[in-house]
Amino acid sequence: MFRWRKQVASSVPVAPATDAGDFLVHLDRRYRRPLTSYFEKRIRESYDIDDLVQEVFIRLAHRPNFDDIEYLEGYVFQTAANVIRDRVRRRAVRHAADHDPLENCELPTNDFSPERVLQGRQLLDRALGALLELPARTRHVFVLRLYEGMKQEEIAASLQISVESVRFHLRRAKEHMARGLEK
Repeated sequence: MFRWRKQVASSVPVAPATDAGDFLVHLDRRYRRPLTSYFEKRIRESYDIDDLVQEVFIRLAHRPNFDDIEYLEGYVFQTAANVIRDRVRRRAVRHAADHDPLENCELPTNDFSPERVLQGRQLLDRALGALLELPARTRHVFVLRLYEGMKQEEIAASLQISVESVRFHLRRAKEHMARGLEK
């Protein structure tokens, strides 16, 4: 059965292998505080300590049985040391030290606030209004260039006008759109 029972305090219950849930509850009661203290001495970020303790218990829960463990307390704390090593490796691979915390970020935290959505809609309405105010030929040239991505030479060939005329219509459209968006 459990060989480690000989070396662990008598408070460890003699649990059959099928009663793993009760055994894990016992491990939690017995080792949660010592593990918390263990991590507090080794980890700077106190907000990670509960997660690290939980990771130890997750690893213990994934273990099929504890029959081959001679010294359970040593095994638990070796698992804790492995959790710390894995954490250090993971942070090194992800270059965690190179990232700025979100608290220092100057970007807006709520990009979809109602005010911002309303401003976006109003800007879009002004842009569409300015676009519809353009003469048909100028609007067509502007749409072909901006939205279809056609080159000026392609637009000229398509509409059978000179490249200079395309440039004129584009300049006129940009000026009108800029004035319309400033309103």
